[in-house]
Amino acid sequence: MADPDIVCFLQFSFFMAVLQSLFSSDKRMEKRIKRYLDLQNRKKLSAGKFKQLVQLQLYKQTIREKVLSKSKTDKLKNMLQSAGVPLKPEEYILFQWIAAALGGGLLYLLSGRFFFLLIGAVVGYLLPKWLVARKERERISKFNDGLQDMITTIIGSLRAGFSFTQALKTVMDEASSPIQEEIEMVLREMQYGSSMEDALHELKERMPSEDLDLMIQAILIQRQIGGNLATVLETIVQTIRDRSKIQRQIQTLTAQGRLSGMVIGLLPIVLGVLIYMIEPEYIGALFNHPVGMLMLACGAISGIIGFVFIRKLTTIEV
Repeated sequence: MADPDIVCFLQFSFFMAVLQSLFSSDKRMEKRIKRYLDLQNRKKLSAGKFKQLVQLQLYKQTIREKVLSKSKTDKLKNMLQSAGVPLKPEEYILFQWIAAALGGGLLYLLSGRFFFLLIGAVVGYLLPKWLVARKERERISKFNDGLQDMITTIIGSLRAGFSFTQALKTVMDEASSPIQEEIEMVLREMQYGSSMEDALHELKERMPSEDLDLMIQAILIQRQIGGNLATVLETIVQTIRDRSKIQRQIQTLTAQGRLSGMVIGLLPIVLGVLIYMIEPEYIGALFNHPVGMLMLACGAISGIIGFVFIRKLTTIEV
């Protein structure tokens, strides 16, 4: 039979261990308390700044309820995510309105003509969309450039005995932006309960890349019918390499045509601005007389059609 003193000592030790685990200093708790104290010691917002912040939130809520539909919200959300812009759809629409007001007001102050106010408003409204679209193209291009290394890393991880999820974690640790951010989002969605198929489809929506679509389709088919995924991905890597090589050759051969399209599109605008700055009265009839405005409209439409045709001729899909 056990000694009562030993039993009491063991019970006391276990009780002290439980108390120590409950009330000992926790680094995470200390950080949270410190952060709370730092927030309390910060300077509070003034009444004016607080009112502006509330007004901005009301504007965003009004745009979200009365301007944006669900389909448009999803489209803008995917576009902003693809571009890597940390904005919400209602914030993007608000920036478009502000840019239109600033562009129109600036050109009207410089020229004093209502026609230039309309031009400035249209340019200011379209400028955020052009910037986001350009950033989206650059980000997708950078993603495609690193896609071969990403698939190669996955192949190496699979051959080393890792699962596909572990291979994605390896890619997240070794890759750079934007691949690291996108793979991290895929893993986060899977941790939140989404299936691998849904997470990969969301990745394809954010990154509209043909090479990525090819890789995702191969992964989903392999999960359904089985097979060696590493071997399938090796074939896809070789296909992507060949396609990239052909695309670079096509860009080299069509560089002259694309440059001609840019010259045709920009030359009339540049000449018009220069003539207006040198002799405003000489070109002023184009903006004051109905026939001049009609000629401007016809010239603009013809220039746009020519630019579009040249872009179509020099755009070859591989």
